Amino acid sequence: MKYRRLGQSEMRVSAIVFGAWAIGGAMWGGTDDQAAVEAIQAALDLGVNAVDTAPIYGLGHSERLVGKAVAGKRDKVFLFTKFGLRADLEEGEYYFTMDLQGKGVKVYRNLRKRRVIEECERSLKNLGTDYIDLYQAHWRDRTVPVEEPMEAVAELIKQGKVRYAGVSNYSVPEIEAARRCVPLVSVQPPYSLVNRGVEKDVLPYCRDRGIGVLVYSPLQRGLLTGKFQPDHRFPPGDHRANQPFFRPENIRRVNRMIEEIRPIAAAHQAAPAQVILAWTVRQPGVTAALVGARNAKQAQENARAGEIDLSPEELQRLAELADRLDLDLS
Repeated sequence: MKYRRLGQSEMRVSAIVFGAWAIGGAMWGGTDDQAAVEAIQAALDLGVNAVDTAPIYGLGHSERLVGKAVAGKRDKVFLFTKFGLRADLEEGEYYFTMDLQGKGVKVYRNLRKRRVIEECERSLKNLGTDYIDLYQAHWRDRTVPVEEPMEAVAELIKQGKVRYAGVSNYSVPEIEAARRCVPLVSVQPPYSLVNRGVEKDVLPYCRDRGIGVLVYSPLQRGLLTGKFQPDHRFPPGDHRANQPFFRPENIRRVNRMIEEIRPIAAAHQAAPAQVILAWTVRQPGVTAALVGARNAKQAQENARAGEIDLSPEELQRLAELADRLDLDLS
């Protein structure tokens, strides 16, 4: 496993970080709790030293599973979580309605200062810890100034409840405004071989300023594993059913690309998804990739991707294949 310094922090994080969104169950068609705990522990055993979660993932369920998985190992793992998405209060900026066991639950972006402090206390309890290594604003709430939640995080840092601050899904101007209030060690944007928009702005901005970048959905929510067919039907509650990336023709085109990646994967005795992850963490400015897993086998496969060294020619080949895809995301 390769390790990189996260921004200007003292943390050296594994190139592959365990992403705990899916194990929350909500929006992913449910979860197997024991398998999720085993997945995290398997990742840690193979050198993954950070787990990223959020209270909105299963309304605290993901955080509680993470806490259970790292119990007794707290000094060996960095815990990253987020704040600012609330389903228990109709306050702030309405975001979307989440399907939770067949029931629609309204989710709001809520970055009011007192709510940030409140959420931190809940996350500490869920995670079974007395400090959070990286506390990230999940989404911008346009009903309050950018500075307001950052002031809350600065207070939490002074209190020792949080070590470092970060933001997720922020634009460059929003990142710039936030870091004037508190030093940001990282930014978390979506990024994958087939979703490379942040190469135009966020990645170069962070790279030039020494800000770490933790990319999420590097396998495009499972699409880049090659396990989906054009006629796939998602179970009730799985948000991917409405994602444009999973339209039949897009799945068909991505699968053709994956077939062309197989020779490169074979040369490294790896699966195409592992090679795609290896490509992702080699992109300029990317510190680590957050990768989800539902069971120990998937977690082990993801972790091993952090050991693959691709040549410059292989890196270029993957980018060229993706450039030719022409997916319909309208």
